[in-house]
Amino acid sequence: MTLRIPEYKFDLKTPEFQKTDSEFEIWFLEGVLEIYPAYTECLMFLGNSYTANGMYEKGLSVDVKLSKLKPCDSVVHYNLACSYSLLGSVNKALESLGRAIDLGYNDINHLENDSDLDGLRDEAGYELLINKLEKSAKKLVGQNPTD
Repeated sequence: MTLRIPEYKFDLKTPEFQKTDSEFEIWFLEGVLEIYPAYTECLMFLGNSYTANGMYEKGLSVDVKLSKLKPCDSVVHYNLACSYSLLGSVNKALESLGRAIDLGYNDINHLENDSDLDGLRDEAGYELLINKLEKSAKKLVGQNPTD
């Protein structure tokens, strides 16, 4: 049995190939998701691309979908917190960040330096989550946390 692959000629002058790198990346990922809508890795890349390009509402939409597809993934909930924060939804951002920490998110250095979360820094709930994360980290290394 011989497999025949149809020939396809790419016309590099079509609008799809005239996009910037980020526009092409988004266009490509959206195309993949039209065929495989639950492809979680592709969704994660698309969500990151949307956010990096200031398309926060679209990024949030992807992150909400991912949180339903991967409800126990700490990074998914962390990204959801970032999306909510970028859109000014402080309570939802804190709730999602708390969920991420409960699920095992522990990169405190990244969390404290992530500009996506700047909208939360002055919130009491943010400080409580940081303290919770620091206490968890101390327990993991065998130290007694102080109150």
